Amino acid sequence: MTQIFDEKNASIPVTLIKIGPCTVTQIKTVPTDGYDAVQLGFDLSKKKAEDNQKKRSLNKALEGHLKKSGALTSRYLKEYHVNRPEEFELGQTFDITNFSPNQFIDVRGKSIGKGFSGTVKRHNFSRGPMSHGSKNHREPGSIGAGSTPGRVYPGKRMAGRLGGKPTTLKRLAILRIDADENLLVVKGSVPGKPGNLLSLTPSVS
Repeated sequence: MTQIFDEKNASIPVTLIKIGPCTVTQIKTVPTDGYDAVQLGFDLSKKKAEDNQKKRSLNKALEGHLKKSGALTSRYLKEYHVNRPEEFELGQTFDITNFSPNQFIDVRGKSIGKGFSGTVKRHNFSRGPMSHGSKNHREPGSIGAGSTPGRVYPGKRMAGRLGGKPTTLKRLAILRIDADENLLVVKGSVPGKPGNLLSLTPSVS
């Protein structure tokens, strides 16, 4: 994250997102697969992808699958549902040119994992009295009656793992595009820590 300034010198918080390029590695249709979708493969960069490709070995099935589209260096594969799969072709690339300023996008990624957390931090519970006689400062308290129902219902808000889950932020505006560095300047924050892998889709509404 960083900040930019508009014409009135107002500070705007933004996030810099490096884009693609991504390659179409598979096209799925209703007659063959039961639904319409395209599969995109992404590699971090040409040099880094080639280095990573040497370190890991592809099995025959995955190697043959990626060879059809000429994207053997792709490390990450993800499907996107589309309405008209006939508009795509194997080996087609998606990069910074597929986005435009003032466009709204939905950004999906894995949120920052914060480990095991209590109910006050995880669910915004209020604490108990902090006076000398109190024995309930940040404890969760009762979680259910003993006789009826005699158990704890699933989904009870309790202490547990916080973060580290897929999160989507909708309708983030693209303020600027840097074609030289393949960067999108998006208003606001995005899920995850710096260097996180993100999925961008145009906003529906």
